[in-house]
This record gives sequence, C-alpha cells and structure tokens, in this order.
Amino acid sequence: MFVLAKGGEPLMPCHPARARELLDNGRAVVARRAPFTIRLKHRTRAGSTVEGVQLRLDPGSKATGIAITDELHRIGPKGETAVARRGLITIELRHRGQQIHAGMMRRAGYRRRRRSANLRYRARRHDNRSRPDGWLPPSLRHRIDSTMSLVVRLSRYAPVAEIHVEQVAFDTTAFAGVASSGTQGTLESTHAGSEIREFLLAKWNRSCVYCDATGVPLNIEHVRPRSRGGSDRVTNLVLSCVPCNQAKGTTRIEEFLSDRPDRLESVITQLRSPLQDVAAMNATRLQLVEVLATHGVPVRAWSGGRTCWNRFAMGLPKSHTLDALSTGVIDHERGDTIVRVPAQILVVASTGRGSYARTTPDRFGFPRLQRPRGKVHHGYSTGDLVAAVVPRGKWVGNWVGRIAVRTSGQHRITTLTSRFDVSHRNLRLLQRADGYAYGFAEEIRLNEQRGAAYSGRTLKGGDPGNV
Repeated sequence: MFVLAKGGEPLMPCHPARARELLDNGRAVVARRAPFTIRLKHRTRAGSTVEGVQLRLDPGSKATGIAITDELHRIGPKGETAVARRGLITIELRHRGQQIHAGMMRRAGYRRRRRSANLRYRARRHDNRSRPDGWLPPSLRHRIDSTMSLVVRLSRYAPVAEIHVEQVAFDTTAFAGVASSGTQGTLESTHAGSEIREFLLAKWNRSCVYCDATGVPLNIEHVRPRSRGGSDRVTNLVLSCVPCNQAKGTTRIEEFLSDRPDRLESVITQLRSPLQDVAAMNATRLQLVEVLATHGVPVRAWSGGRTCWNRFAMGLPKSHTLDALSTGVIDHERGDTIVRVPAQILVVASTGRGSYARTTPDRFGFPRLQRPRGKVHHGYSTGDLVAAVVPRGKWVGNWVGRIAVRTSGQHRITTLTSRFDVSHRNLRLLQRADGYAYGFAEEIRLNEQRGAAYSGRTLKGGDPGNV
C-alpha cells in the first residue's frame, strides 16, 4: 500500500496488514481509494527513513506492466554482496488505443459519406500535408501519454528514485518472412525464428489454435502446408499441440476444420490481421524513453532479451507485471534473485473522460439525439466512485461502485455484481473520476509454468503485443 507523510510527501510502501493496523489504531487516514493510499497523522518525512524505490516498466501495445520494487543487499553464496529484489506493488495498465483507432475510423467514415453524398460538408484535406517532428497518431500517442501520466501519479505516492524501462526493437522483415540469410532450415534455428516464436506465443495466447490446449509443448504449424505451396511468412504460421499437428498433417485447414466453421473463421480472421502490435512498439519505444527522461528521475533502458532471460532464470511465468519485475540487471552468478512477487496486481484501465460530441448520430452519421452540454449533474460526473445507501426497494443496502450520471438525478451505479439506478440524494462521493477504472486480478502462480512452449531455450527479443 502507498503511504504518505503528514505533509503529503511519499514514504516507503507498506504491507496491507500494516496499513490496516495503522488505520485501526487511528494513526492514519485513507487519502485515496484507488490506488489505495493512506496518510499518517503524526509522522513527517524528515522523521522517516526513505530509501527510495525503483519503477520498472514493460511497455506493450495493448497493456503495460509496471512494478514498484526495492532492493536489499546481502551476502551471496560466493561471499559477494548480492541483491535481493522485492516486488512491492505490481500494476497492469491497459491502453485504449484500439478504441481510439476505431473512433477515428468511424469519424472518417462519416465524413467520407457526407462528401460522397454532396452535402456540402467540407473539402477533403490533402494526405501529403506536413506534420511536426515526432508526430504520432492519436492511438499511439495515447500509449505514451497514459504511461507517463501514471508514472507521474505513482511518483506522488511512492519515492521513485530510478526508472527502468524495457526497450525492444522488432525486425518487421523477420516477422514477414524467413531470416535474411535465406537458409531453409527450421524456424527455431535462426534468430528470426526466436522472434517469430515469441510473437506467435503472444498472438495465439500460448495455446493450441485447434483445441485451446495450454501448458503443453506447442509446435509451429503451417496453416497452408509447405508441400502445398505454403510459405514461412508469419501470416501462414500458428501454434498447435503435437496431437493436432500430427492429425492435421498436410491437410488443408478448410478440410481439417470443416466440422467447426466458427473455429475456422476465427483462425482465418486472426491470421489476416496486420502486424499492428510490432509497428506500435517500434513507433513508440524511443519517444517513451525520451518522455520519461523529462520526469527528472534517472531512466535506464534495457533490452527485451535481458528481461526474458531474467524471468526464465527466476522460474517466473509470462505476464505483463512479471516482465516488468524482471526488467534490469540481475547477476545470477553473483547470487542476485527476486525474493518477493505480489500475489495480487492492480489493473488500471484507461477509460477516457467522456466525449466532446454534442449529439448522438445514427448509422449514417447524422444527429439523432441532443446531448447535454454539462457533464456534472447534481454534483456528480460519470465515472465517480461513490457509496450508495439504498433505504428500501429491491436494492436495499450499502453499495460501492462507479456511476453514470443523468440530468434527472437518477444515476446508474455499477458495482462488482450488479447495476441499478439510485437517486443522487442517496450517494456519497468517495473519489472523483480521473479517466481510469481500477480493479484487481490474481497474479499467475509460480507453479503454473507455461514454459513448455519455450523448449528450454534462451529467449531473444521481447513481446510486441503483451497480450
């Protein structure tokens, strides 16, 4: 849990049990609900020992793993001073780049239709107009802005002394085909094969595409067999377990999945998807480090290969937060190790702050309903965290959740188990909306090893999608 001093300065995080003890004894008060932060009543920062923590990032196209760690020094097995890294808090930041891209495409479709219908909307702008240096599409700019926003916010709650970020560059030509050497060996025998295997593991969620089997050795399967003219392009590769791979053999996928048309359609659709994750990572990796450097805290960038090796050597499964926890230097020969992995992670999902649209369009893009200009109604806005006390009716009781406001004052509250309407008179504000939704998820257990797909190899590269 995050801890603040009497004056609001960040102190070292504490265990949840310690936070409960301080609250029960009246020595602290709740400063923020999500992420949960307490403020001590009497202790100041000058009277506290603050060693500082490290903030570790594992950027991804759809989600970014964040880990707050500290390091303890102890004598290793060879008599040298070794480092014991402790994971204090782990966070998974989920981006909304896909929603932003879909909204931009929908708006472009509305405008294109208005122009083609000759409705005197506006002339089309030239595609060759100049853009400033460092310009990124809104869906990619959002990944950098949301990550930086959360880093700044976490620095208010924890004494961040260093920032460690994984910086990975992906060879898109290697993902598009075989290695540039032109060898006809197996994919696993080339550097490009290692990157392609990592990409396929992330793309197909480390499971067999034919039977959804997990935790078993997975082979790289050619959808269109090579004996029938199939290539080694990534758009022709999937993952399959050994029984499914042997059962399919040189059969065409249309024949193999003829009795499962839904599975056939989903596989073909995902195969045709472009390498958006790889392109997003390559486009944002340098700017993310540059933006983080403006925070005033030392920033160090590390390769994805080092992260994969650290995680593999520590016996950790694959996840966003465990990759972040493994980012940086871990000298295994000296005796460095990771001694604590949080069992629960904080999931932070970007939700935005509403829309600027003043109307609700129909399927042709024309206004259908007028939206109210104000976003605050009866003292509340959409996304606020509130406590509701319902005195009677079907939903009688005490509830905590987020609300969607209405001009009538009958706001809709969404809890973990239900959704219903409640009057603004029965609400009490707990926390204002900040553009994010918060939740919790269980971390992958250490004994749930999905490393069978790695075949005991030293992994190279990183995970482009972090899906």
